[in-house]
Amino acid sequence: MEPHNLARAGDRGRDAGGDEPPAAFRAVLDALARVRARPEIVLESIPAPQRLAPWAHAVGAHVAEPHGDDDELEIASARFIVLFDPAGHEAWNGTIRCVGYLSAATDEELVDDAMFSEVAWSWLTDALTDAGAGHHNVGGTVTRTASTRFGDLAGPEHTVDVEMRASWTAEDTALDRHLQAWLDVVGNAAGLPPPGVRLLDPSDRTPSETL
Repeated sequence: MEPHNLARAGDRGRDAGGDEPPAAFRAVLDALARVRARPEIVLESIPAPQRLAPWAHAVGAHVAEPHGDDDELEIASARFIVLFDPAGHEAWNGTIRCVGYLSAATDEELVDDAMFSEVAWSWLTDALTDAGAGHHNVGGTVTRTASTRFGDLAGPEHTVDVEMRASWTAEDTALDRHLQAWLDVVGNAAGLPPPGVRLLDPSDRTPSETL
């Protein structure tokens, strides 16, 4: 499954004054266009916020699993937003700010794990480091929620969701590394196996592997 080309996802093309995008912002878009998500993660173009910075770019992502004969059940959704201010921003301590948001269904037992939030946050910090994505001024939150459905609402009776909100300042225009790191976080939150690893379905087992 190939994602869309993301070179102009959320790109306003011109600012409010009709100016062309700065070279640095065009470099950001070119870098993001090189990103290809793993097959389980579907990327899409979404509108970028209009008032947070002179230039902005946004990508949406979601992970779903089969549900019934012809339906899918979404297990994770995410957004990745790039804010660019060529004049710099004091709070960012830089010119490029990355903002990530995700929500994912997770294991019900994890809601009582005191270390889960720390582990989930380490998904981001480790992924940025492993991707070689230079960054600073990183911050955010991890929230766990447990829900119980009543009446005629569709879906499982009990669900546990994790939400992560994060932002950090990129130190260069190689934003492909930053988006790829965020997609790694999405994969972890969705419970996907490592890339290239396929979990065995019971139907895949040979007779000698069954009891």
